[in-house]
Amino acid sequence: MAGNQQQDKVEQDFQKQVDQATPKPPILKNIVWAFVVGGLICTFGQFIMNTFTDFGLAKKDAAGATGAVLIFLAAFFTGLGIYDELGKRAGAGSIVPITGFANSIVAPAMEFKREGYIFGIGAKMFVIAGPVLVYGMLTAFIIGLLHWLLH
Repeated sequence: MAGNQQQDKVEQDFQKQVDQATPKPPILKNIVWAFVVGGLICTFGQFIMNTFTDFGLAKKDAAGATGAVLIFLAAFFTGLGIYDELGKRAGAGSIVPITGFANSIVAPAMEFKREGYIFGIGAKMFVIAGPVLVYGMLTAFIIGLLHWLLH
């Protein structure tokens, strides 16, 4: 029994040392960065949408075009390595908008580009986002089918 208590004391002392040595994350700084970067991405998206509507697109069409532009820019900047650097600093602020979804598709593909276009980029493109797409489309299909059957 005494050996068990001694082992517990050693584990507690070790855990105290680990807690003291572990750097504390700057939570407030991370929250502010996420808010600022996410807000800037969304503000830029609103600017793009306003520009499209100023050129005569209907609001619904402008929303689709804005999404396409944001997805393209996120994929482009991911390919250049810029979006990943932004994500390291901004955290959820860069992940939550539609640009984060584009990044989650392009980043694995870029990681495996040395394996070629088919077995590298093509095969690995949907490693992270693939399950989200599959289950999202499946859920949309089931809900649409239920809606059609009930109405």
